[in-house]
Amino acid sequence: MLAATVSRFDPEDPVAGLDIGQVPEPTPRENWTTVDLRAAALNQHDLWSLRGVGLRAEQLPMILGTDGAGTAPDGTEVVLHAVIGGATGHGVGPAEPRSLLSERYPGTLAEQVSVPTWNLVPKPAELSWAEAACIPTAWLTAYRMLFPVGRALPGQRVLVQGAGGGVASAAISLAAAAGCEVWATSRSAAKRELALTMGATGAVAPGERLPARMDLVVETVGAATWSHSMKAVRPGGTVVVAGATTGEPSRTEMQRLFFLEISILGVTMGTKQDLENLLAFLARTGVRPVIDSTYALADAGSALRRLAAGEQIGKVVVQVRD
Repeated sequence: MLAATVSRFDPEDPVAGLDIGQVPEPTPRENWTTVDLRAAALNQHDLWSLRGVGLRAEQLPMILGTDGAGTAPDGTEVVLHAVIGGATGHGVGPAEPRSLLSERYPGTLAEQVSVPTWNLVPKPAELSWAEAACIPTAWLTAYRMLFPVGRALPGQRVLVQGAGGGVASAAISLAAAAGCEVWATSRSAAKRELALTMGATGAVAPGERLPARMDLVVETVGAATWSHSMKAVRPGGTVVVAGATTGEPSRTEMQRLFFLEISILGVTMGTKQDLENLLAFLARTGVRPVIDSTYALADAGSALRRLAAGEQIGKVVVQVRD
């Protein structure tokens, strides 16, 4: 089968380590299901893998991809929950540590992928293959940041840092659909304009003064926006963190943290139940992922280069089958 794999690590030019070619089909195993993939979506995680973060040389070649949607052997249309092992242990046993597809087990940038049967979630008919493939990582992370962890409520003010990225775009759309007053930041005027079309009340440049303090801040950027996030949140408010694409901040701003009693909470992905709830929310509300561009699996290198350039607005999707 055709697949996009990490063949070697290159921290400076990650896509240089990508190989697209034929690999063996998944080997059947008990309590696992092999899915014929229809679409997969890219994430920053794929670029980190190509740089050698989270993988060891002896694991190579490793098929990339955490997100995917396709058909099970009985014809059921499914979305894949990308978290393997951890507390549930379904298909791998309770002693196995949590990992994402493409970390310990082959990922979704391939014609087929094998996952624990427990990880299959029915795809709502209302979502296209490309839309469904965007959900399991970025959208699930944004959903968990906002609601199960951030406890956002209708009418609250939410700041989303770094509009245009996958998690940030999802957070804007989801928070607006839930009745929150959403503000977004971006260095790009085009991305600020897009944030408004996705439901944001306002969009400003990073660090620019906001009209009021925020109840909740969605932070995935890191060093470039951390100080602004800490200054923007109201006393007693919450900053939820799920990434640091610009690196760790040099100052934690401890005095502001304890004096204003700010809560800082971390999120990685979400549970299978979160994914089921999110898919139902999207089906009922009509909220859909913004898809920046779509590429064939054979052209996954171009897709990854677009992601690496940081010019995308929304999700970059790989169409595995028509």
